[in-house]
Amino acid sequence: MNLDKKITILISWFLSRPKTTGILVFTLLFLVSNLILFLRYQIIKESEQREMSSILNVVHQNIEQSLKNSHISTLTLAMTIDDNGNPSNFDEIGKQLVDSNPNIDAVELVPNGVIKYVYPLKGNEPVVNYDVLNSPKARKSAMKAIENRKIYYAGPLELKQGGQGIVGWFPVFKSNKFWGFCTVVIKFNTFLETSGIKTFSTDKYYFQFSKTNPETGKEEFFLPNKKNFANKTHLTVSFPDGDWKLYLITTNNYYLIKQLIPIAILAIVLSLICGLFTTSLLKRPSELQRLVHSQALRLMKSEIKFKSIFEQAAIGIAHIDSNSGTFIEANERFCQMLGYETNEISKMDYMMITHPNDLENDFKKMRLLKRGVIREFGLEKRFFHKDGNIVWASVTITPLWSVGEKPTSHIGIIEDITDKKEAQDRIKRSEKRFKSLFNNSPIPLWEEDFSEVKKYLTELGLIDMPREEVEAYLKNNIDVIRKCLSLVKVIDVNNMCLALHSVKDKNILKGKLSTIFDDESIPIFSKQLIAITQRQNHITGDSQIKFMDNQYKHIHFRWSVVPEYEKTLERVLVSTEDITERKNSEEVILKSQQKIESLINTIDGIVWEGDPNTFDFTFISRKVEDILGYTPEEWLETPSFWINHVHPDDKEWVIAFMSRYTYEKRQHDFEYRMIRKDGEIVWLRDIVSVVVENDIAVNLRGIMIDITKAKMAEIELNNTLHLVTEQNKRLLNFSYIVSHNLRSHTSNIQSISNLIESADTDEERDEMIQLLKSVSSVLNETMNNLNEVVTIQTNINLIIEPLNLKKYINKTLDVLREQLLKNDVIIHNDVNKDIEVKYNPAYLESILLNFISNAIRYGHADRQTVIDLKSYQEDGKTVLEISDNGIGIDLEKNGEKLFGMYKTFTNHADARGIGLFISKNQIDAMGGKIVVKSTLDEGTTFKIYFR
Repeated sequence: MNLDKKITILISWFLSRPKTTGILVFTLLFLVSNLILFLRYQIIKESEQREMSSILNVVHQNIEQSLKNSHISTLTLAMTIDDNGNPSNFDEIGKQLVDSNPNIDAVELVPNGVIKYVYPLKGNEPVVNYDVLNSPKARKSAMKAIENRKIYYAGPLELKQGGQGIVGWFPVFKSNKFWGFCTVVIKFNTFLETSGIKTFSTDKYYFQFSKTNPETGKEEFFLPNKKNFANKTHLTVSFPDGDWKLYLITTNNYYLIKQLIPIAILAIVLSLICGLFTTSLLKRPSELQRLVHSQALRLMKSEIKFKSIFEQAAIGIAHIDSNSGTFIEANERFCQMLGYETNEISKMDYMMITHPNDLENDFKKMRLLKRGVIREFGLEKRFFHKDGNIVWASVTITPLWSVGEKPTSHIGIIEDITDKKEAQDRIKRSEKRFKSLFNNSPIPLWEEDFSEVKKYLTELGLIDMPREEVEAYLKNNIDVIRKCLSLVKVIDVNNMCLALHSVKDKNILKGKLSTIFDDESIPIFSKQLIAITQRQNHITGDSQIKFMDNQYKHIHFRWSVVPEYEKTLERVLVSTEDITERKNSEEVILKSQQKIESLINTIDGIVWEGDPNTFDFTFISRKVEDILGYTPEEWLETPSFWINHVHPDDKEWVIAFMSRYTYEKRQHDFEYRMIRKDGEIVWLRDIVSVVVENDIAVNLRGIMIDITKAKMAEIELNNTLHLVTEQNKRLLNFSYIVSHNLRSHTSNIQSISNLIESADTDEERDEMIQLLKSVSSVLNETMNNLNEVVTIQTNINLIIEPLNLKKYINKTLDVLREQLLKNDVIIHNDVNKDIEVKYNPAYLESILLNFISNAIRYGHADRQTVIDLKSYQEDGKTVLEISDNGIGIDLEKNGEKLFGMYKTFTNHADARGIGLFISKNQIDAMGGKIVVKSTLDEGTTFKIYFR
């Protein structure tokens, strides 16, 4: 094949395919234009890179020059330090350095890491005496300069004198020993200006300055615009003297592309126009051929589609002869629907399988179709299944002839609706049963439509609003409730409803609820409205409403939404059961209970009921509040309240007593104490009855009677009896003492009188008279002692007041100071300074004086007397303990008569036997007691217990 033929074939191929040729032209031109754009982009990109590199190099050189100048400045400062480490002419040289280097803001000398010299000082005062090596901020960078023995730039960091800056640390060594630093301070703004960073920052490029944080290891950025620029075009340079990095970054990564977009769009448009123009030129010759091919293909597809639908359809399809009614063709689904095979159905006509009662309607519709009156029709009819069962079907008939043509055949689309028909029948039967149940229900029923009410509440925005807010809104807007009442439609009412309202015609109750109920019904209707706003489908409640005959009746209503109507509320069942008789009965019972409760509360005692096993109370009368201060609610709130409030000393025996008598099912009464709410003790007499059923204790009933006054009187009487008994014992003992002592004294006086009478001389008589005086003096002392004892035993109404124990002890020691000094006695007074006792002042002084003076009097001759006084608490009582290291008492021999009157146990000249006796009587009179412990030749301890 020669070249001309190949070219001709190729041209023919392109001419026969106009779209392909147009696409190829478009693609070729598009690729060429893209190549041109790419080359243009590369040229601009390289130009940009050169520009960025040039800018970055200039800034880099500026910074390097600035750092070199700073380094030279630090070297110059270092040269001012002499061999002794003292700088000379610092201010003058520092001024020259700062003035000659505009990039330096301050210079410093830092001997031993402490800033001592600063120029200029003004504005830099805070850094003077700043210890660099002990500063958390500056130490690391300073140490790095020392380790590397060269200048190191720290920062940018917050300067102590304020602002951000860079500090250059130049370590100075003298004789290979670290002297300190020569430092330059460059403020960050100065650094940015001298480096040119501010000058070269434009809309096109911006700089970023960074350093790796030695603490965190993360790179920190110091210039604005810290956003991630990893995806942007950027160049970087490093500065090892400060571990810095300087970035130059393009502001917009896509600005080059934006420059090329108009050219690219123009190239695409031109390529597209050329492609479309080529397609348009080549398209017309092939259009006719393609149209013919398309029509043929469409017909074939239509045939295939019809065949596929006909065979695979989920509903029955039949092709029927319109004149004879025979089946020309039927699909598989139609045959299955009626139980026939395909070859069987093709030998039948539709009249053979149609129910006789439906044929007339079928013929009528077909006649209209053939005459052209209708172009299609549908109907529901019955077919006979092969097994004789009825099959309900929805049939749609469509003719296969055009208008004006002779009828030939038609298509029937048959859908099995047997299940639907059966469901409809079930619904009808169910509806019928519902109507029967509704009308014959023994409870009054209403069928109502609340759909308009819900719409109105939705418009008001009350749906899903919190219940409390809805209640408040309805309470303040009664007109809204009346409006809702008028929107309710009564669909139906049953027979019991007619009877309840004393009407005979349903039409009286049907229609609008507002015509039946007035404002008396607002409370019950409000509950229904609240239920709607809260999307509740069921509510119940009791109410009293006024009926059409002006009678008030109690009703129990139940408001329920019929299932499947929850969204619209088109059907709601409301039952209104008349409970007037029940309410009246409840009221009678309530009044009876109130009378019983009133009767119980008038009883002068606490009536109660409780569990026989746990003793938990199930009822208690209001009288408990008067007697014990607790309300019945407080009492019944805690099951074990009674047990918890029985007096601790009585609890164990009370529970045991109750348990035993309850177990024996015996009635019982007993007396015990309980704690009142205010903490006072109340005596109760509890009379308990055990309720027995089937020989089992099922309940306890009792009455608690307040016997506190009687009990106190009884206790007072017993105390008085005890006091009288004790007084009698004391008087009897006292009479023995008086009889004994007076008898001995009178006997002595009588004997001396006889001797005086029989005296022969005046000297004998005078001697006897002196002896008589001595006996009379002893008798007088005895009478005084007996008088004091009588005073103690007969003084009932003693003055008692709070007394500071330590204060009275110190007072007694002051009285006995002369004896204490004379006998060289050591006193250890460890009594608590804050302890007070309720006592008679005279008795306390007498008791302390007796016991302390006895301890002094009966000290041991071979050792220094030591008296210890201390106080403490024992069994809730204050105890005063007085101990000495004296001669002691033989308690085995003299213990029983220790506190007897005129009982002495030593040969001491001052011993009278009356002090301990009086003190013991005084302590007993104050309700206390005394305990003694003593060891002969070691010492004695007296413990005085105060009530």
